Amino acid sequence: MNREPELARSKSSRPTMRDVADAAGVGVMTVSRVINGGAGVRPSTAERVREAVGRLGYQLNHAASTLRRRHHASMVIALLVDDIANPFYAALAGAVEEEARAHGFTVLFGSTKEDQVRERELVAAFTARRVDGLIAVPTDTEPWRGAPAGTAVVFVDRPANGLPVDAVLVDGRTAAARGVAHLVEHGHARIGYLGDLESIWTARQRLQGYRDAVGEAFDPALVRQGLRDAASAEQAARELLGSARPPTALFAANDLMTIGAVRAVAACGAGTAVVGFDDIVLADRLSPPLTVLAQDPVEMGTTAARLLFARIDGDESPSREVVLPATLVVRGSGERRPG
Repeated sequence: MNREPELARSKSSRPTMRDVADAAGVGVMTVSRVINGGAGVRPSTAERVREAVGRLGYQLNHAASTLRRRHHASMVIALLVDDIANPFYAALAGAVEEEARAHGFTVLFGSTKEDQVRERELVAAFTARRVDGLIAVPTDTEPWRGAPAGTAVVFVDRPANGLPVDAVLVDGRTAAARGVAHLVEHGHARIGYLGDLESIWTARQRLQGYRDAVGEAFDPALVRQGLRDAASAEQAARELLGSARPPTALFAANDLMTIGAVRAVAACGAGTAVVGFDDIVLADRLSPPLTVLAQDPVEMGTTAARLLFARIDGDESPSREVVLPATLVVRGSGERRPG
């Protein structure tokens, strides 16, 4: 007689999805899909999960699941980002919507505009509609400390800072340092920096990466922050390029900053090198083609949504942080040498 399930239960508390995932060598999201009959899992992987389920004696808590469904039966989730019109967040939102559709859910969208008051209002409005879960690019963690118990929450692009929620991030500091170091390797000592609000975690991370790479050559006169759109970034870049000691290269810390930098370089007729954080549409069609640090908003959105649906489906394992890479894509603009 096979007594493994009984022994497993006697030695510890009831096995969780995380235990099954560890035993099968897969992610919790994969376990959730197999257990709940979802599609998109290879037969060999599904069999490995089922074997782990039997070996550990895992049982889905149907009573708890039914209770959750009784209280959260909207089949709706919500997504809050800085600005849904931003191409990066639009791509992320599209990925969340595709994953939600595969689960039979609808998505509500909201833009916080980096305004905590607006964020609180949106969270209150969505939870009042009894959404089953929330995915958010938080302005800060404080507005989320009062989120209703039992509502699944996943942060994306910014950390949880001690809150017991999952988060999907990119190592922006390391990536930014790599992009700026690339400019240094091509002979640049004066590198301008174009960044978003200092209050934004990703902006602080990327500025720190810039400082890591330039080291003792750091010059605050070359740094422009608090830029919220391509127009303000273009104006800041024009000012830098028109100064008495202009930079020979620009590092743009997000997609909107990059658009502004490219426009300024084209208008000033300068052979200034540019490296941008985030890829942009037609980046490979520019002259020269644009060198970027490419993070994948689709992968971020998909990963966040799968984490959320695993929680909605009953995953009670400890909260976790998934860190995705950003890749340096060399195309030409970052390889220009000082004139």
